[in-house]
Amino acid sequence: MTQASAEPRKLRSPKPLGRLLPRLRPYRARLAVAAVCLVVAAAVGLIFPQVVRHLLDAAFQQHDRALLDRIALGLIALFALQGVMNFVQVFLLTSTTERVIASLREDVFAHLVRLSPGFFTDRRTGELTSRLSADLAVLQSLMSTWISEMSRQILFLAGGIILLTLTHPRLTATTLAVVPIVVTAAFVFGRRLKRASSGVQDRVAEAMAGADEAFSQIRTVQSFHREAEETRRYRAQLADVVTAAVARAKIRALFFGVVGFVAFGGVVAVLWEGGQLVLDGALTPGELVSFLLYAITIAAAVGALASLFGSYQEALGAASRVFELLETHPAVAEPEHPHPLAKPVRGEVAFEGVSFAYSPDLPDALTEIDLHIGPGEVVALVGPSGAGKTTVASLLPRFWDVTSGRVTLDGTDIRDLSFADLRGAVGMVPQEPALFSGTIRENIAYARPDEAGPPPSEAEIVAAARAAHAMEFIERLPHGLDTKVGERGVKLSGGQRQRLAIARVFLKNPAVVVLDEATSSLDTESERAIEAAMEDLLRGRSTLIIAHRLSTVRRADRVVVLDRGRIVETGTHAELLEENGLYALLARSS
Repeated sequence: MTQASAEPRKLRSPKPLGRLLPRLRPYRARLAVAAVCLVVAAAVGLIFPQVVRHLLDAAFQQHDRALLDRIALGLIALFALQGVMNFVQVFLLTSTTERVIASLREDVFAHLVRLSPGFFTDRRTGELTSRLSADLAVLQSLMSTWISEMSRQILFLAGGIILLTLTHPRLTATTLAVVPIVVTAAFVFGRRLKRASSGVQDRVAEAMAGADEAFSQIRTVQSFHREAEETRRYRAQLADVVTAAVARAKIRALFFGVVGFVAFGGVVAVLWEGGQLVLDGALTPGELVSFLLYAITIAAAVGALASLFGSYQEALGAASRVFELLETHPAVAEPEHPHPLAKPVRGEVAFEGVSFAYSPDLPDALTEIDLHIGPGEVVALVGPSGAGKTTVASLLPRFWDVTSGRVTLDGTDIRDLSFADLRGAVGMVPQEPALFSGTIRENIAYARPDEAGPPPSEAEIVAAARAAHAMEFIERLPHGLDTKVGERGVKLSGGQRQRLAIARVFLKNPAVVVLDEATSSLDTESERAIEAAMEDLLRGRSTLIIAHRLSTVRRADRVVVLDRGRIVETGTHAELLEENGLYALLARSS
């Protein structure tokens, strides 16, 4: 099995409307009502020139005041009907669009959080959040306005041409002479707009990623007094956005200028030719005005359709970026038919001939690793920096997949297990625990996902916190378990964050614990509390300790020494000291 550094991607032709159709099916009834309202409102608009024709003829030729009054009242009634239809249509379509886009945004997020960590090594979070926000906003605009306006203008165009043809075929030919020019311009400029819009969205995503990175590393930025440099870099990124947007604006402005000139130039031609027919007595003034209104309707429809085509081309770039994410397949995927993991889990772990590389063009990070952890056994993994210790720990919960060999849990290849079974059996305490910006209660309860059963009770959360020696500081906080920890737990000390991370694992109650040296950067008091918590945590559990400091290996039943991705020594602390090899050298220098 080959391991890549990022998820493999398979891009399809960007057809956002076709991809959205399945999401619209649950709203068929609402959309049908909206379509009927749209047709009725468009029909009123097409009837209007005919009513104006009769109104003008009644005023200037028949001099019939009663008929004039009836026609005026009829117009008011028609426009009231049109207003109601427009309200219903816009409300139904907009509310449906909000639901569809929210569902799509949720699906994209749900898909992203299921991709393996390798995907995120090549993508910055700002770029991904830009796709969730800015790109989907473009798609939302496409759905909420483009579809209805496109349908409306098609109805105006088709209805206007039919009514014009029935009224005077000769003037209809003059009116339609501009259509081929407008269509050609739409295709030529539309392609350029699509490319220009994609460029703008890419630069916006890049600027968002830069800002997100600066915010997430704000302490580093300020400690090195780099505020001005970060601002300069962000300013440069914004300048790139403006440059790309201005280039897009030039294309759009030229497009609209050409289309507007051609479309309404046709109206002038109709007005000139129709005026001659009135002078010759072939048309009444009312017929000319109604014909002119139809010509304007057709010209406006042609111009609007050309504009909408340009907007559609712009939205294609954003839409393709969104659907590209949905079409990204995880490099580490769940098996279609997972093997059940026998309960209770014994916690026997084995690495059998495991080799691993982060990508095909990089050297192996691990080579032919054979490692066995028996049920309840504590194994310490030590070695110099870059030896591959963290890589071993990442393979166990399948954050990455092995390049060759296999990893087993209770005798079953972990690639044959569901993520729920595998990751439910493995608990991890990282060196830098990640907390969320909610309360202490929410951060501890994070260990119990909804699908794993009912949410943890107050007693369970307190028991987990007490076992992790965290209640000692929680009870001193003004709001106790309901204290907000701030983004990434910034309001807590390093030792307090570590104890909450351990409390999570106690609540999870896994059979296997991976402990990435949790006391390497703590003060003495915090270290003593965490050492006591870990002593309780590891009791009766299979444990892999990633030891950066050799003082932590004394609790291990066995020590495994890694160097350059290979196991070079195995034994107890005392045995390895006697061998006077790499472990002894590391022990003397620690």
